[in-house]
Amino acid sequence: MDVKKTVLIVDSDRATVKELKAFLQSRCYDVDTAETGREAIEKSQTSFYGLTLLETRLPDMEGIELLAKIREDSRRAVKIIITNCPTLENAVRSLNLGADAYLMKPVDPEELSRVMEEKLKIREESEKMTKQKVMDWIESQVRAREDSMRALIEELQRKYEKTKRKGLLPAE
Repeated sequence: MDVKKTVLIVDSDRATVKELKAFLQSRCYDVDTAETGREAIEKSQTSFYGLTLLETRLPDMEGIELLAKIREDSRRAVKIIITNCPTLENAVRSLNLGADAYLMKPVDPEELSRVMEEKLKIREESEKMTKQKVMDWIESQVRAREDSMRALIEELQRKYEKTKRKGLLPAE
């Protein structure tokens, strides 16, 4: 399964979870769910999700608190906050803690799909750029070592020829 196509929905509203899960599965996403922050933390520690949808109000903690807790385990995942209690303070805090988007309930499935695909594409391009930077660095290191080795070989050849001309080497 493509990692970016795995989704964790964290929401205690079973009707919302059921609706989102059915919609995302119809779009070929592998969907897992959690009703509490604790359950979401446990799942994110044992599985990697390419995308996490978080409600801001959970029975055992605030979604923003959960966002901060899963931030390390899910650094590469796209995280989208969904809420029926939007505030400017929560939106700013969410984005500062690593949320990629902040959406209000009721969530329009088509809008959610558009935002998810956009954020996943941005994340994928970012990872490609990072991988390319690593590959470029490795290539530059290999080239530098090749140049150093070439210079060393040339120096050894010059010294060999100089020593040979002086007659310091046995005859072949």
